[in-house]
Amino acid sequence: MPNFQANAANGAPRDDLSVLTVPAFQDNYLWLIHDGAHAAVVDPGDAAPILAALAEHGLALTAILLTHHHADHIGGVPALLARFPVPVYGPRNDGIAEVTHPLAEGDRVALPELGLELVVFDVPGHTLGHIAYVRSTPGLHWLFCGDTLFAGGCGRLFEGTPEQMAASLEKLADLPEDTEVYCAHEYTLSNLRFAQAVEPGNEALALRMKDESAKRALDLPTVPTSIGLERRTNPFLRYREAEIVGELVKAGKLSDGASPVQAFAALREWKNVF
Repeated sequence: MPNFQANAANGAPRDDLSVLTVPAFQDNYLWLIHDGAHAAVVDPGDAAPILAALAEHGLALTAILLTHHHADHIGGVPALLARFPVPVYGPRNDGIAEVTHPLAEGDRVALPELGLELVVFDVPGHTLGHIAYVRSTPGLHWLFCGDTLFAGGCGRLFEGTPEQMAASLEKLADLPEDTEVYCAHEYTLSNLRFAQAVEPGNEALALRMKDESAKRALDLPTVPTSIGLERRTNPFLRYREAEIVGELVKAGKLSDGASPVQAFAALREWKNVF
């Protein structure tokens, strides 16, 4: 049986919403937002584990939320729609045929069955039309960011530019520190190994590597993370830091006097081959 992990979330106006972690494929996480009766799924790349989680927890699917067009995020949509004819929310400009409610920056998604409202951010870079969903209830902040921001890293630039991805990440980094970050992959330890290579003097990063390694040794997920933790330890939010710039120059990845965006691009290119 799949190893579902529940992350309870408490706060007004609903104090009974939770996010269920549904592992899929090699390292994907699919997310079920639920109240014990109704559920919305985020990025269901595979229908089978979602259907199993719905059955196990007695949940009825009421909405599908998509961040971008890659198959490991949308592959399960047709099979889910065959069982549950629900609205499909997704990016306006990312070419997903099943989307019934196209979204862009500033749009709001109201899910009445869950008493939940999410705000949409445009976060291009990984794909050109990538979006993220933010819950901004006072005292309770969630971010569903697909493959834009990862725990300790960021997505590859398959379609967008370094300028776009850097701007998207800065937009997310401006969210409150206690925002829970629900990214879509278990890449954390490999991301943190790279982070330590480019910022070896970061004590918070060393502590995080210890903590996250302990979780993975027990086969526990390292997500959700938080915006505050990412600000302190994620090199793709810290590419302006002198130590990171210095390591890029020392490794021959960057020239002295390069711009911050050039540093970000060099960092991402180094991670691609690290």
